[in-house]
Amino acid sequence: MNFLFISPMFPKNYWNFCDRMKNHGVNVLAIGDMPEEHISEELKNSVTEYCYVNNMENYDHVYRCVAYLASKYGKIDWIESNNEYWLELDARLRTDFNINTGMKEDVTKIFKTKSGMKAYYEKAGVKTARYHLVDTLENGKKFVEEVGFPVIVKPDNGVGAAATYKISNYEELEQFYQIDHITQYIMEEFVNGLIISYDGLANKDHEVIFETSHVFPNSIMDVVNNNTGMHYYSLRQIPEQLQKLGRSVVKEFPLNARFFHCEFFQLLEDRPGLGNKGDFVGLEVNMRPPGGYTPDMMDWANDIDIYNIYADMVVYNHSDYYTNRPYHCVYCGRRDGKEYYYNNDALMAMYGSHILMNERMPDILSGAMGNYTYTARFETLEEVHDFVDKVLKEV
Repeated sequence: MNFLFISPMFPKNYWNFCDRMKNHGVNVLAIGDMPEEHISEELKNSVTEYCYVNNMENYDHVYRCVAYLASKYGKIDWIESNNEYWLELDARLRTDFNINTGMKEDVTKIFKTKSGMKAYYEKAGVKTARYHLVDTLENGKKFVEEVGFPVIVKPDNGVGAAATYKISNYEELEQFYQIDHITQYIMEEFVNGLIISYDGLANKDHEVIFETSHVFPNSIMDVVNNNTGMHYYSLRQIPEQLQKLGRSVVKEFPLNARFFHCEFFQLLEDRPGLGNKGDFVGLEVNMRPPGGYTPDMMDWANDIDIYNIYADMVVYNHSDYYTNRPYHCVYCGRRDGKEYYYNNDALMAMYGSHILMNERMPDILSGAMGNYTYTARFETLEEVHDFVDKVLKEV
């Protein structure tokens, strides 16, 4: 089997996917925009051949590289990046090289848009916020009259919370329409809810191989727009209703033979047309692992090897592993320019072996994830909250 991994050097932990597949007897090839002399030794030892492309945005250059690898090693069986940014590139390459182990262009174009997900949420039995594709101010006002302020506006095709706004009155609404937006925006009713994700890995038959859940107490939109610290943590037990809805989403969406990151609102108050307090409402579906180093958090929380489970899925379409979810794993991201009450030495002295990683986050991810990060695991939520309070406490 020839597996072509797109951009395996970012995030830095993605070399693990290549390593585990190599251990499964897969011939792993790779393409990236980092010169070979700069990639890690772990990655070099995990791939048969790495092709450097100085500009991954130049499709012709990437195409030629794939054609070269196919001519040298035979037909490419898989192409995958496990990265939101390269989803469309992955799909275009699969289409052009007739690779059927993942989404092709026609499917990806639907699910790269937030509006395109709505019909599939309905098929899955999941309610979503009412929306309007932004066009004229007059139609925007009509939508606001229907759902009320505030409303959320964001690119219909976008990654993360970049260029996302909360509009609370008509003055802000008019200011938004005075901006010359270069992409299609979607406007949604505001949902007062806690963001909880349903994350995991599905096989080619849409069967869930691994599942977990993460809580995001401060939304990525607020983190990015307000430049605040952020944190999120995994649950040891997935809420029953969330698990039921999440599995339905995996069945109806093209979430086969890949990771998934499904975001839901858990309502903090009754919302007519959506549900009662505590119910779950669909936010969006991402067809890749959760961001940053969350795959490692899955490992630490569950005492598993998610990279090995992924390789099992690729080779066998299933995986035999066991977890009783022994820990909550929690991530905290601090901001440069803020003064924190506890320094690194104090935190290490207090939490010792509970802290599994503490390091700077790459600048390209810091907007949403923070600049300096701490990841730890604990058996109880009380310990998680205590850790978050201390890491993010400012002077």
